[in-house]
Amino acid sequence: MRGPHNIWRLIRTAGTFERTGAMEVVLEQMRAPRELRVAARVLGWPFRWLGYEGDPALPPVTRAVTALGPSYIKLGQILSTRPDFVGDDLAVQLRVLQDKLPPFPTEIARATVEAELEAPVETIFSEFSEPVAAASIAQVHQARLVADGRRVAVKILRPHIARAFRRDIDAFYFAARMIEWLSPSTRRLRPMDVIGHFDNTVRQELDLRTEAAAAGEFAANTARDAGFRVPQVEWTLSSRAVMTLDWEDGIGMSDVAAIDAAGHDRVALAERVVAMFLRHALRDGYFHADMHQGNLKVAPNGDIVALDFGIMGRLDEYTRRVYAEILMGFIRKDYRRVAEVHFEAGYVPADRDIDLFAQALRSVGEPIFGMDSSRISMGRLLAYLFEVTERFGMETRTELILLQRTMVVVEGVARTLDPRMNLWTAARPEVERYIRENLGPKAFARDLARTARVLARFGPHLPQAVEDALRRPDRDEPRRPRRSDRAVWFVAGVITTAAAALVAALY
Repeated sequence: MRGPHNIWRLIRTAGTFERTGAMEVVLEQMRAPRELRVAARVLGWPFRWLGYEGDPALPPVTRAVTALGPSYIKLGQILSTRPDFVGDDLAVQLRVLQDKLPPFPTEIARATVEAELEAPVETIFSEFSEPVAAASIAQVHQARLVADGRRVAVKILRPHIARAFRRDIDAFYFAARMIEWLSPSTRRLRPMDVIGHFDNTVRQELDLRTEAAAAGEFAANTARDAGFRVPQVEWTLSSRAVMTLDWEDGIGMSDVAAIDAAGHDRVALAERVVAMFLRHALRDGYFHADMHQGNLKVAPNGDIVALDFGIMGRLDEYTRRVYAEILMGFIRKDYRRVAEVHFEAGYVPADRDIDLFAQALRSVGEPIFGMDSSRISMGRLLAYLFEVTERFGMETRTELILLQRTMVVVEGVARTLDPRMNLWTAARPEVERYIRENLGPKAFARDLARTARVLARFGPHLPQAVEDALRRPDRDEPRRPRRSDRAVWFVAGVITTAAAALVAALY
């Protein structure tokens, strides 16, 4: 959809932000340039009477976003992962945005289950409760299976939610284009990419089979992690609009009093939360990117249980190695090495001065390491690091911003459990283990073997390609080597070099 619909939606949005007092807060926190401030006022002030009033008891931004509905709540949560885009203070406000809406009737939920699973509810579940949680996209019911009596959680999409999101996302794209057009300086932050990330996230959440797959992959990755578990998916009772998982009893991670009353060791829990996050990010490259207290429970046996897999983060292997080296460089106060890693990875342009960059990194690390251990923050370290790298020409990297935001959330959970925890004590073993297993001689041999396997796929084609290149008829004039010729010799050389290096590494 294009045209008037988008303009009307933006007018309604601006009017709501003006009416609730959120407009000034957002513009100030985002340090919006003059062009955007003028455009926002033109859209907002004359039409504030068209805006929604919202709940006066809520802070202005939360009040406005909640009043505008599910799409805006979800966008606010996504923007909380981008403090570089919305500012640190606004990111904190959006991070605590309540994704809670009135539930839809249980009769509709039951009808959805019957339509999706193609069977009467009574033949599948012996019990089916009223909603126990209701969010912007779906709600959850507790049920009991007829087959074996196990308790399960049944997550069901809201009716017609896909159409509502599609309408609003289209308006968000229109707003992002307007921002880039009105203020070219914002293009560095890639507003269109931000909305694209939101679009992809919502598309995944609107198909619960995708979230079920995420839960299944995360469960498989973490199956051997002592003290951490993920509910198992009931695949035969899951579909596009319904997802069924094992029900997990436990205490919400935010209920410190109940955790104490149950006799759990909060200090150990705090360290395990941090260690598990780093292990999943570094070892697997696949981590829970929404690890706030509401998505974590403490099971009766003390295990940490993760819930809600709508927002997951991925890091490719190279990025994981870079991230680990950066963290370890700061832990060891080897700022020169941290600078070298940034240049080697191409994060900072090669024409910048590496010594000046290392000096700037020292200005990031030293103040933090001079703090009392209970105040050291890896999230703050990464935030300061991104400020420095931005000055040296590093472009925004969405995957690292998501990692940094999740680290901040995880720290918050850990500090709630143990306000005096030493973050580096919890982080260092995981970082060192990853570096030992992925940056040493064994890792080098493993990389060479993997490279040889990939190149070997071209092996059957190489003899004929080389023969064709050598048998081309000579011309009267000297012929420049063609790109295909150079490619043939390059691949052959790489295979030979990789094979020789692999043999040397193994023997």
